[in-house]
Amino acid sequence: MDGTTEKDPLRARLQQMEKQAELGGGADRIAKQHEAGKLTARERIDLLLDPGSFTEMDKFVTHRSNDFGMGDKKILGDGVVTGYGTVEGRQIFVFAQDFTVFGGSLSGAYAQKICKIMDMAMRVGAPVIGLNDSGGARIQEGVESLAGYADIFLRNTLASGVVPQISLILGPCAGGAVYSPAITDFIMMVKDTSYMFITGPDVIKTVTHQEVTKEDLGGALAHNQKSGVAHFAAENEHNAIVMTRELLSFLPSNNQEDPPVQPCDDDPFRADEGLKTVVPSNPNKPYDIKEIIRAVVDNKHFFEVQEHFAKNMVIGFARMNGKSVGIVANQPAVLAGVLDIDASVKAARFVRFCDCFNIPLITLVDVPGFLPGTDQEWGGIITHGAKLLYAFAEATVPKITLITRKAYGGAYDVMASKHIRADINYAYPTAEIAVMGPEGAVNIIFRNELLKAKDANSERTRLVNEYREKFANPFKAAELGYIDEVIRPEETRAKIIRALEMLKNKRQENPPRKHGNIPL
Repeated sequence: MDGTTEKDPLRARLQQMEKQAELGGGADRIAKQHEAGKLTARERIDLLLDPGSFTEMDKFVTHRSNDFGMGDKKILGDGVVTGYGTVEGRQIFVFAQDFTVFGGSLSGAYAQKICKIMDMAMRVGAPVIGLNDSGGARIQEGVESLAGYADIFLRNTLASGVVPQISLILGPCAGGAVYSPAITDFIMMVKDTSYMFITGPDVIKTVTHQEVTKEDLGGALAHNQKSGVAHFAAENEHNAIVMTRELLSFLPSNNQEDPPVQPCDDDPFRADEGLKTVVPSNPNKPYDIKEIIRAVVDNKHFFEVQEHFAKNMVIGFARMNGKSVGIVANQPAVLAGVLDIDASVKAARFVRFCDCFNIPLITLVDVPGFLPGTDQEWGGIITHGAKLLYAFAEATVPKITLITRKAYGGAYDVMASKHIRADINYAYPTAEIAVMGPEGAVNIIFRNELLKAKDANSERTRLVNEYREKFANPFKAAELGYIDEVIRPEETRAKIIRALEMLKNKRQENPPRKHGNIPL
């Protein structure tokens, strides 16, 4: 203790309280947190924010409960660390749940701390990052804890589309607690140490007699691969926080700002000769759409979102001449790039996020249609496919579409076609724009002729080739103005960057209304 604090008991008390708050649940619980492979709330904040930038709020708040002996168990901060700081010099707000204090369980006072920084984030227009690691509601507080969750859910909803919200799941997140991350824009999970579920393995076993582990039920891979609830799966907490910092670099601070621009040392007009041969001459041969994405974006760097879910659709962020863009692309290497329920919902959510935050959309199209089958029809592919259609049609940000190969049927319309207000529509010479593939079309159009033909196979081959010659190219659509330009593949980067520059002052508004009614 320095000389000043010896003479000033109030300063000494302040110093002692600060140290006490910073210890959270105490040294033993901190050690257990580390043994479980997890960082503490404060260590996580230190990793996330620029060094020395964190300002803590409500450091001395305690809970107000006296039931079940809780009156004698008050810990400064009450299980959540809240405040603000910067990431790469840009303002953000953060809350970090502290598992060392009552298992990170949420009390009424704890919820008020979170609500306070969310309200402030809305007032100043800055992102909110939630570091989740909690056993759930504090049962000793009963309905006050439940009310606290609902207070947070309301703010998540009101902040949606106003400021970016990112949730990191760094431990348990169960029961009603999962709904706050679910409303936020992105969810980051850590393999082996984080999990999310509404009801845990014990309840499931009691009610349904199914046996399942926490990891299989709601671990990082379960929600990244199977449910699509999470957007990223990190190897460890450090990796999760590094990825979060990078994600923030693509996003504006709020819906009134444009995304940040970074210096670009990659020639905006460079041609990539490798693009000449990426799309195979055989229309049924797969290829990796990410080869085209990486060849076109700045420094070949593509920040993919939901990489492990619905792999027939690729979404993510990149930069074009230093400016953030959102990319949506069919993936012909998986299920031929077909649209199904999962792919439609994945892309629709991403399109709406980009539109909320003024991020231009680049859509790469190679889609043979919607996936047929009873599972898809009974699962609601009509409604889910309509979500993607609605999202693209509703979006007013700059929209640039490139058809690399197939654009068949209703899927052509849905994938940011000219007819749903895409601004610039390009096509490679390899593009095929038609109601369906040549074989299927011939079987329908010339059914009677084929039944009467002496050599049906030879006649079918002739008619397929004729149909392919007419429709398996982009020139008919270009004649009608549905394609603005047929471009050479090696010119893709330059063409898109010029279009983005032309569209930078785009202004478009939807009809006045409270809000649309997206087919949920």
